[in-house]
Amino acid sequence: MFLKKLIIPFLFFFLCHGFVRATDFPSAHISNGLIKAKLYLPDKTNGYYRGTRFDWGGVMPELEYKGHHFFGQWFPEYNPTLHDAITGAVEEFSVLEFNEAAVGTEFLKIGVGTLIKPDDKPYSFARTYEVKNGGKWKVKKRRNRVEFTHELTDAAGYAYRYKKIVRLVKGKPEMVLEHSLKNIGRKSIETSVYNHNFFVIDNEPTNENMKMTFPFAVEAEGRGFGTTALAKNKSITYTRPLAQGESVFSAGLKGLGNTAADYDITIQNLKSGAGVRITSDQAIDKLVYWACSTTACPEPYVKLSVKAGETIKWRINYDFSVSK
Repeated sequence: MFLKKLIIPFLFFFLCHGFVRATDFPSAHISNGLIKAKLYLPDKTNGYYRGTRFDWGGVMPELEYKGHHFFGQWFPEYNPTLHDAITGAVEEFSVLEFNEAAVGTEFLKIGVGTLIKPDDKPYSFARTYEVKNGGKWKVKKRRNRVEFTHELTDAAGYAYRYKKIVRLVKGKPEMVLEHSLKNIGRKSIETSVYNHNFFVIDNEPTNENMKMTFPFAVEAEGRGFGTTALAKNKSITYTRPLAQGESVFSAGLKGLGNTAADYDITIQNLKSGAGVRITSDQAIDKLVYWACSTTACPEPYVKLSVKAGETIKWRINYDFSVSK
């Protein structure tokens, strides 16, 4: 009996201690005095996100401004390799050489690595692929920013140095994502990248309190539009809350121009008064829209073309505000 009383508390301590260690992901905290945020860092063994869909740099579970919260967990279950178990203003690059790759050989996804093509099925972002070559990540942490650098060389002739800086602007309620992609291989890189923008503003569900505004007369076709979601008067609004498991989707909003002036999207929580304006120095190539019951996401795509030896740069700005 004495041994049993001794073992039970020990096992309880061991399990709790193991749980704490398992959830203690590599991370960084940044602040500019107005905004404070937390980022998870790339780590192939202990990282929060180890999926094969999104860029591993810049995963952000928390961002707070004036007591209002803009990011958080929007999905029901967590698994480090699940394709959408991710938070924040996270980005995905389109794959390179997937169709050309033979079964059992590699294709490339910037920000993730080279992945093994398992069969003849079309590429699906929802699948988890085996990572053959994860490249090398370097992280520099500063008080108001984190710099991520991913360098990779594959067997097919692609090589790049990709850098992303997540920076909080001094004296302003503003976050900037600064990117550069240098082609250090022999093959040209022709791809696209979009930001999924998983905003969860003050934990407000997707309902009549959430509003998305654009600088152009937006039109939309697709699941839920015209009934649950309304695209009119330069905005997208909702007629009712989305139920659990329900989604709204458009493969491409209409009305876009071909200049960076149309990369200007505002997301507002009308109930709490918190909002964010998203702008960029790039034109939007395609604007996908997706929402579920916990998050509503404009997904602006940007085309990238980088010849051997060239470097391209682009940025996205996030201006946070509170009107109440």
